[in-house]
Amino acid sequence: MALPPNMVSAIYRKQTVPQYRGNPLIEALPPIMSQKDLKAGLTGEVQFDPRDIFASGRDRAHMTASLLDDFFQPLSAHLQLEERVSIMIRMGYVGRNLDDGSFNTHMQNGYERVMTGDINACRFHQAKSTASSLTLIGCSGSGKSTTLNRILATYPQVIFHEERNFTQLTYLKVDCPHDGSLKNLCIQFFRSLDRVLHTNYEIKYTRKRHGVETLLALMSQVANAHAIGVLVIDEIQHLSRKRSGGVDKMLNFFVTLVNTIGLPVIFVGTPKARPIFERDLRSGRRGAGLGALLWEPMKAPNPTIDHATGQPRKTEWTAFSDKLWRYQWLQKRDEIMSDEIRDCWYDLSQGVLDIVVKLFVLAQLRAITTGVERITTGLLKKVYEDELGPVHPMLAALRSGDPEKIARFSDLIIPDIDTKMLTLTASIKPPRSLDNETELFRDNPQALRLHNLLVGMDCEERKIVPLVKKILQDQPHLKTKDMVAIVLDWYESSEKTQPKAKGKSIPKNKWHTLDSDDLRFMHSQAQSSTYEYFKQNSMIFDLEQWVSNTG
Repeated sequence: MALPPNMVSAIYRKQTVPQYRGNPLIEALPPIMSQKDLKAGLTGEVQFDPRDIFASGRDRAHMTASLLDDFFQPLSAHLQLEERVSIMIRMGYVGRNLDDGSFNTHMQNGYERVMTGDINACRFHQAKSTASSLTLIGCSGSGKSTTLNRILATYPQVIFHEERNFTQLTYLKVDCPHDGSLKNLCIQFFRSLDRVLHTNYEIKYTRKRHGVETLLALMSQVANAHAIGVLVIDEIQHLSRKRSGGVDKMLNFFVTLVNTIGLPVIFVGTPKARPIFERDLRSGRRGAGLGALLWEPMKAPNPTIDHATGQPRKTEWTAFSDKLWRYQWLQKRDEIMSDEIRDCWYDLSQGVLDIVVKLFVLAQLRAITTGVERITTGLLKKVYEDELGPVHPMLAALRSGDPEKIARFSDLIIPDIDTKMLTLTASIKPPRSLDNETELFRDNPQALRLHNLLVGMDCEERKIVPLVKKILQDQPHLKTKDMVAIVLDWYESSEKTQPKAKGKSIPKNKWHTLDSDDLRFMHSQAQSSTYEYFKQNSMIFDLEQWVSNTG
């Protein structure tokens, strides 16, 4: 029998941890990952080919936009979260073993709750819960949901145990409803379950006008029936204390899920959710379980010295920004990021992961649109002012370091990011046509790529066009790299036989588009005076310092 695409057949693996042995629900899980495998599994795969920097502006805009979904660099907080999720799933199954009767005991207790309508009812008091809970709090944009999705994706969501005719659900993620009621949270649970298992629990249970207590009992029984490994409740800040009957009722519900039913639960939310779990010490322990993780933005770059090498240690911000900096589809990109750009980038984004990546993507699009073809501090500041206005108050609060100001801003959202990207992409001008000669390349991708490569190598376009046409006519079956070598030989030969033309004058308002080592470009980047810019970048010979050192 063919299994659904999201379901795999159970393959049992011998366990090294004693309490995990002999439990098919644990033995069917993937092996516990080493840190090396974990980093490889979580790291996003960005399709990047250096040759693509010579593609058209609109094509490069699409390549740049792919970073929003594809780029993911594991940080220490991500590795810590994965370890806790791994422990929660496996430990939660210790008390729900298909082979030793403990699973059936939980099922009988669940049946009792459904029949009595009492969420706390149980037939067998010896039923043991080994589940725990985890609270993950962080401002929007800190990567909570994205990281959890990547961690959970390392597990098959549905496992079918053929010998036992049993379907196991390793995880289920539910978004808290915006109206914040416990009843609608239960409805969201059944809806999410139906989406994964193709069942009809929502129709079966929610159209009979059941009360909250009955729905909670049904929810607990269904969770047991499918051996859910961990329940993730995202956007928990939407849960309304007023609509849900108060903090005590909400906490009792969550405690029952974990302690009575034996279902591990991860609560994910912004700082607005903290009052739910911090009302008192007892409540705090209920919400903490395996611990409460408070995700803050990356710390400001302040590297310490490695005494073994004498070199500054890489901070998390340095390593993250260096990795992201590689993915530039700009024709005049600087391969090594300057400290000035790195500090400016951090100051504008305050280390909030979502802002860091979006600022970088929008800056590249602006660089392509304006023809600058490189990222500078001036460009970053301009993009920040023009495109990220809605998040300025939050970032200003983070920049101040004042806890009271930061507490006012729980959510960090850049509205209409897709619209901003589309607007910038639409502003990209098509390549300039040279007497309509390059129009001949429009239907020949190889010819257009060859043309763009050679122009990108500073060959004069007027001379390149006929040479590209000639090589394609004479030797159309050659690889592009071989064509480049031959055309360059022809080009250099023609250069030697012709007198050098006088350099073309570049208007001052275009100096920012010149190469990075051009003095005119450096002048365009000077904030105060060109002399100060040169001095800050160690380009001025300090005679007095030299005399004092040699004297």
